[in-house]
Amino acid sequence: MITQKELADYLEQLLNVSSFKDYCPNGLQIEGRRLIKRLITGVTANLALLDAAIALQADAIIVHHGYFWRNEPATLTGMRHQRVKRLLINDINLFAFHLPLDAHPALGNNVQLGQRLGLTIHAHFGAQDLAVYCDLPVPIKLTELIERVDQTLHRPAQVFGVSDPKEQPALQRVAWCSGAAQNYFESAIMAGCDVFLSGEVSEQTVHIATESGVPYLAIGHHASERYGVQALGEHLAQKFGLEHQFIEIANPV
Repeated sequence: MITQKELADYLEQLLNVSSFKDYCPNGLQIEGRRLIKRLITGVTANLALLDAAIALQADAIIVHHGYFWRNEPATLTGMRHQRVKRLLINDINLFAFHLPLDAHPALGNNVQLGQRLGLTIHAHFGAQDLAVYCDLPVPIKLTELIERVDQTLHRPAQVFGVSDPKEQPALQRVAWCSGAAQNYFESAIMAGCDVFLSGEVSEQTVHIATESGVPYLAIGHHASERYGVQALGEHLAQKFGLEHQFIEIANPV
């Protein structure tokens, strides 16, 4: 068991929160009960996740996508009211960590995704050094990387910029960034990367991939960000003796 303040302070230091410029507040977003024993983690603090946590009598929830995003309405009405009401009535703490969780060198989304795809981070690039790449000791075919994504994330990657993946030259420098990081694509090309993976794709991404000849793989925003929060929850469970469960709320995007 740990107090809410002890957990908040520990997470602030562990994830180096103060070093990031983010689009939302990182840390404790909704205050709940003082003592925490049962912890639930998930990707997004949607209503389905909250209801699952309530059913499991959670004391705290940690997510990657929380509340109070920049440029969102400041009023707690409609959907936002229902979510916050659930937490307050049930006295559950909500913690959210966005960019700090993407970037953490051991527990972050990027390193955890890389591990599952057999990729070890060698360098960082882009704004706040959030995007990463790996120089493979032995080049692999694009078709092999696509197959790894399919088998690991249990969803097919959308592949842009190549007409036939089987004809694409072998890949040596593989870059990736979880979530909606398509804006890092040109930086990856400038860094000499042979392929870039991220969760989402924009209209202009298709043209950049086609004209540069560098393949772009859209692997799913939700799918690419499932692993950091799981690793964080497991770490906290081991360190503080907490009961921990990750709740998967499926999302095709």
